[in-house]
Amino acid sequence: MPWFKIDDSSYSHPKFVRAGNAALGLWMRCGAYSAQHLLEGQVPGAIAKAFGTPAQARKLVEAGLWHAAGHDCPRCPQPADGDFLIHDFFEGGRNSTRAQVESSRKAAADRQAKARAKAAARAAQDASDEETQRNSRSNGAPFDDELNANGAQFGPHFSGSAAGQDGSSQRDGLNGVTPSHAMPSHNKQASTGGGVPIPDWARPLLSALSSKGMDISWGRMSVLQWIAVQDLMKSHGIPYLVHLASLRWNPQSPIRFGSLMLQIWSEYPVPEPGSKWSAPDAPRAAAAGPLPPHCGDIDCHEDTRLRDVVIDSLPELAPCHICHPSMQGAHA
Repeated sequence: MPWFKIDDSSYSHPKFVRAGNAALGLWMRCGAYSAQHLLEGQVPGAIAKAFGTPAQARKLVEAGLWHAAGHDCPRCPQPADGDFLIHDFFEGGRNSTRAQVESSRKAAADRQAKARAKAAARAAQDASDEETQRNSRSNGAPFDDELNANGAQFGPHFSGSAAGQDGSSQRDGLNGVTPSHAMPSHNKQASTGGGVPIPDWARPLLSALSSKGMDISWGRMSVLQWIAVQDLMKSHGIPYLVHLASLRWNPQSPIRFGSLMLQIWSEYPVPEPGSKWSAPDAPRAAAAGPLPPHCGDIDCHEDTRLRDVVIDSLPELAPCHICHPSMQGAHA
């Protein structure tokens, strides 16, 4: 939507004083009409008559705020007979040209189309994954995650002649071969969708998300994905992860699977040590001096100096361009 802009000191300009309040009402209404319809300062004569009187139009011309056909201003084009032109409509870039407005609209439409395409692709991928999961269940075939997590149940059995030993040989995919911070093998709690069981240490995070109305399916998470979640809990902290999830949460199109939420969390850096969102056990760097004064903007978090912004129709966190330490000196 284009705007008809005026300078905040124009109320005392000699031309405004000379025109008077009644004529300025006509000037304002016709200016807004011209901006809305991308007329670039042109005022059709019929619109001037509809919004005001001939005497008011004459006052605007005499004060130099409007031009009639045949004017001698070298900076302004000529209007058609019976029409008017707002003087210096584009002065200082105050108002936008038709080309600028149309280019801005096209860029906004392109961004919206890309965002919709991304959302549609995610929905299609989720539907495909769900169909694959249903087919695997109906065929009686276990998932790869289940094979990794339950090797004792699904692992191959070797006969004595084939393996050189009597009885069967079994290997658990989590025992002795994964990092020390892997999901505890003693956790026998069932998963919600046929994947690796939800580990007990993850339940505080999941409960915090549910308390905010963010109910997500975690049943298809692999061992490595749970390891990544645990690492994020340690580095980012549960409160910050819940905060990041709320920024991207849309009740009309909620995030359905934990794997996608993990991908979103992984996009954000570790919060700065000592900030509102830093994890209690996160390492603290040496103090680099006091923070600059907070800008006071409601979208800027005072502790982190991160600002809530929207990119491609999606909420993001970005360093405040006014008071984040990394931006100091950029305005010099």
